[in-house]
Amino acid sequence: MSVPAAYLGVILVWSTTSLAIKWSGEGVSFLFGVTGRMVLGAALCVALIKLLRIEFPWHAQARRAYLAVSLATYGSLICVYWGAQFIPSGWIAVLFGLTPIATAAMAAWWLNESAFSPAKLAGMLLGLAGLAVIFGGTFGMDKVVWQGIAVVLLAVVLQSASAVWVKRVDAPISSLAVTGGGLVVSLPLYLATWWLVDGAVPQDVPPRAGWSIVYLALFGSVIGFNLYYYALQRLSAGAIALINLVVPVTALWVGHVWNGEVIHPQVWLGTACILLGLAAHQWGDVVLRRYARG
Repeated sequence: MSVPAAYLGVILVWSTTSLAIKWSGEGVSFLFGVTGRMVLGAALCVALIKLLRIEFPWHAQARRAYLAVSLATYGSLICVYWGAQFIPSGWIAVLFGLTPIATAAMAAWWLNESAFSPAKLAGMLLGLAGLAVIFGGTFGMDKVVWQGIAVVLLAVVLQSASAVWVKRVDAPISSLAVTGGGLVVSLPLYLATWWLVDGAVPQDVPPRAGWSIVYLALFGSVIGFNLYYYALQRLSAGAIALINLVVPVTALWVGHVWNGEVIHPQVWLGTACILLGLAAHQWGDVVLRRYARG
């Protein structure tokens, strides 16, 4: 596979994931949608591991890695699905644009990485300012909208914590095995949650919801994740970081065009602040060093 194709594939998958999550809950409960996705995703991933004869270890270090991944595949994802009931899909992508900043802050504490240089702090403040701009005009909205925003922000924190935890475990396992292990660990949690909270199998699944569940299982849970790691192994961290600058904008456009979501001017302005903050966080130190050298 060519690296540019993998790179574009990641952007396409991540840009459409938020809207697919929203559609997957139409006419069915969000728990049925996400549990169906996990059942299909886990089955597909394990089948690929067997087909490609990839090692799927279950030793102590591997189990820790799978548990770390499950913090994202269960904890973060179930928060996203709940929040998607109440906020536009584009907002979810914009909020997840903060993931690199949150991850860097956690890595500073957990992995002793440097995350608090002037440029990085400026990036964090710009990201927070972007949130304030986007949601500053939503005070008149229903309480449940604010709850949706808060729960998706929790999902961002859990996603970032998962990434740092996976890096801390540092298990020498293929990306497909890590993906499969995380899905296998998460699946019983999803089944138990669905059974205890909902437990209802819908008699009729609307076509758009059904196809969204299949799309998320195949592309969101298996292909997209592995395209990302394929590109990550072959490109610089800076090139990968550009994905986080593109996806919030493309996801807003996808939600507007395909789902009729209204994008107010303050959303574009706030998104610009967040993206500027990501750029400052990622490349600000390099620019300042070059400027200092003249």
